[in-house]
Amino acid sequence: MKRSFAVLFSLIFVLTLILSACQPAPAEAPAEEPAVEEVMEEEAVAEEPAEEMAEEVTLVIGFTSSITGKQEVSSKRQVNGLTLWMDQVNEAGGFTLSDGTVVKFAAQTYDDESNTERVQELYTRLIAEDNADFLISPYSSGLTSAASIVAEQNGKIMITTGAADDDAYKTGNTSLFQLYTPGSLYMSSTVDMLKELDPDAKVAIVYEAVKFATGVAQGIVPYLEANGFEVVLEEGYDTDTADFGPIVNKIAGSGATVLLGGGHYPDGTALARALYERNIGLKFAYLLVAPADTKFPELGDAALGIAVSSQWELAATHTEAEAGNLGVEWFGPTGEEFASAYEAAYGDPPTYHVAGGYTAGLVLQKAIMDADSVDTDAVKAALNAMNLMTFFGGTQFDSSEEAHGLQTAHKMVVAQWQLNADGELERVIVAPADVATADPLYPIPTR
Repeated sequence: MKRSFAVLFSLIFVLTLILSACQPAPAEAPAEEPAVEEVMEEEAVAEEPAEEMAEEVTLVIGFTSSITGKQEVSSKRQVNGLTLWMDQVNEAGGFTLSDGTVVKFAAQTYDDESNTERVQELYTRLIAEDNADFLISPYSSGLTSAASIVAEQNGKIMITTGAADDDAYKTGNTSLFQLYTPGSLYMSSTVDMLKELDPDAKVAIVYEAVKFATGVAQGIVPYLEANGFEVVLEEGYDTDTADFGPIVNKIAGSGATVLLGGGHYPDGTALARALYERNIGLKFAYLLVAPADTKFPELGDAALGIAVSSQWELAATHTEAEAGNLGVEWFGPTGEEFASAYEAAYGDPPTYHVAGGYTAGLVLQKAIMDADSVDTDAVKAALNAMNLMTFFGGTQFDSSEEAHGLQTAHKMVVAQWQLNADGELERVIVAPADVATADPLYPIPTR
């Protein structure tokens, strides 16, 4: 009996252990719910975008150049200057606007063959097909006048360099901005110098019958007469003139002692040769454009004494100190830095044509920086408000409806080819007096 009870108890105990093992484990305490603020912060972190890369834009600058044709020499130099500026900006990584946009530049250009009709066709292509953002003018007033019509019709900003004619800025245009001293003031520094040297001089005005030279020549007549000079001859000649003998005969027959005139490089050099060969007794000769070129001394003795107005000369380059004295903002490299960079790139000293091309880019760059935008209207407003000095000189634009975009701050210097101590031809500054590096050669020998 006792044994049966013991067996029964053991069976009950084992069964209890088995039933206990089959019971589910007690549930764990639930995890603590995160606070609402923590959830929101985590979601905000998840939604926050990664830091954006700065946007880079490459603006297309459209222009034509005279790779062929009568403007070839000066046009090539102007393009070299513009190219130097563009290369420097791009090699420096561009420049950055306040929103982080990095601005760089690319050129789109064609050969205009020094042809007015081709200029209009090509500037239309630059705008309509190449989507140029900004335009630079071709070289010469005639070609620029043709290009300006297309630019204005399409609302494209055009910085004009290598173009001095006044008329393009008196037609209601709002998109043109001129770097050069206007043509009507081109010879004023020379006339001021002549008034000191020889107030009784008799003046012959003989010029290439193209828009630029005609505007300069006719524009100076009132200034000459106002200063008491007698104008004894006014004569235009055709661009294709090869024999300047008849022209020189007219100058001699007029009794002139001073010649003012010229046009561009080919005719200017031909006229200088003819004056030397005929030796008609001129005391002074001034020609447009050609004597400003570094190739002019190739004329030899025929170059001696020939003077020219110059938009810029390294010997009379403008400085940051000058800008400070005038209370005007300074921008860009020094003249010496510019000249050094150009010689390193192209192997010869820069002329004012080169400096003008470079400064066209520099002024466009500054306008974009001042506008803090690449938007056309914003850049145009910055140009209208600009009052700037670079190594090239003053830059300020007439903002009136009557002469919008006409240059008002840039001043000319007068240069003349003289012999240095080694007997070599050298272009020196003879006026105005405050920047002159030599006295004028007057009268000039053998003319």
